[in-house]
Amino acid sequence: MKATSLFGGVQVFNIIISIVRSKFVAILLGPAGIGFAGLLTSTTGLISALTNFGLSNSAVKSIASQSNDEEKVGKVIGVLRKLVWITGMLGAVLTFFLAEFLSELTFESTEHTNSFRWLSVTLLINQLVSGQKVILQGLRKLKYLAQANMIGAFAGLVFSIPLYYFYGSGGVVPAIVISSFVSLFIAFFYSKKVAIKFFPTTKKETLLEGKAMLRLGFMLSLSGLISVGGSYLLRIYISNTGSIEDVGLYNAGFAIIGTYVGLVFAAMGTDYYPRLSNIAHDNSKAKELINQQAEIAILILAPILVIFLVFINWVIILLYSQKFVAINEMLLWATLGMFFKAASWSVGYLFLAKGDSKLFFWSELLANFYVLVLGVFGYHYFDLEGLGVSFLVSYVLLFFQVFFIAKKYYAFNFNTVFYKIFLIQIFIGVCCFIAVKFITNSYDYIVGSFLILISVWFSYKELNKRLNINEIISNLKKNVIERLNNK
Repeated sequence: MKATSLFGGVQVFNIIISIVRSKFVAILLGPAGIGFAGLLTSTTGLISALTNFGLSNSAVKSIASQSNDEEKVGKVIGVLRKLVWITGMLGAVLTFFLAEFLSELTFESTEHTNSFRWLSVTLLINQLVSGQKVILQGLRKLKYLAQANMIGAFAGLVFSIPLYYFYGSGGVVPAIVISSFVSLFIAFFYSKKVAIKFFPTTKKETLLEGKAMLRLGFMLSLSGLISVGGSYLLRIYISNTGSIEDVGLYNAGFAIIGTYVGLVFAAMGTDYYPRLSNIAHDNSKAKELINQQAEIAILILAPILVIFLVFINWVIILLYSQKFVAINEMLLWATLGMFFKAASWSVGYLFLAKGDSKLFFWSELLANFYVLVLGVFGYHYFDLEGLGVSFLVSYVLLFFQVFFIAKKYYAFNFNTVFYKIFLIQIFIGVCCFIAVKFITNSYDYIVGSFLILISVWFSYKELNKRLNINEIISNLKKNVIERLNNK
């Protein structure tokens, strides 16, 4: 919870930055511009997933599991820094020479060949950035990592908005490239603050350590490739059967879910994954930690989700503009899906922490199959709203999938406390959904606001049992009063 609070504060800042960026982008570029940017980044993301070998996850496990041995950590980090250069160069070279093909595949034209050539450099830069942040995360230097993320988000805003303002869609590529270089400078600045002793590694040690990271990372890379590839194919399908505006609306809608809600996962996962990796060998301890994390995830996210459900129309207008209200229905369904994503998310990390890359790969393959097939089906028959329904159904299926896999292989079970919290909060969420969907004349806001208060009260009550929030607040007030009296 302490780590979540630290990164939660950073994510609040990031959310403010994202709101400002989204508003400017929506006004300056519109749905078509957002669709264009989304197609570019999803294409380069596909190449990155193919070439980065999942080092951002496998290396965290390698560093975290050796964190008590200074020499081993130094050697692991030394090997990691070599690997990020190799994999980053591979991605950059591949993108550069396939630029014409990628443009034809993505836009059915070679018009954007040079855009992909310029973006090729970002695959190397982003992999180097990832390498520096992995070191901070693996060593649990969370304060530095939080500061790097916060400053990077602000710098990206500062450099992007003027380019969008003066050049419109023509500023998308320069904004991405410049932002990546700024992120690299910031990441190196903070990683240099960590005192790391480097120990020379023999060729044999380098190969052994590199092989271990790449073996796990390769399966993670394949799963990442499938995830990005599925998302890419879905966007291409929407673009070809619908329009690039629909791609922009889809991107905008799931940016709300991914950015403003999904950042809570990022905040929690930053510390959760290294901690779980340290105790993954003990099924009993792992089960206890997963249940704790799942409870905290639902208690923090549920009030946010019900607020989204009730005020979704205002959220869309605030973050974007009236042009984007078409995603209202899509987001209502998708928000319900986030309850199930929160529950499955906590369990999914167990496969990574165990180093069971094959199990993780097959689980992710099946999950992305749901997302792609159901997404295509949903959009074909129900347009944008169908994409929201498919998101919900996909994560319901994923929740049961990861639960039964973890139960079979690692004797995992959710405890009764988690089920109580989950069922109460999902019930409140469904009630909000029904109110917004079927109650008119502003009565939905009255009913919804009442349900929000219940969700917030329940989460506060349960968090107070675990953290004694009342005592923390009381001590804080006492300290403030003492300081004022001393002055």
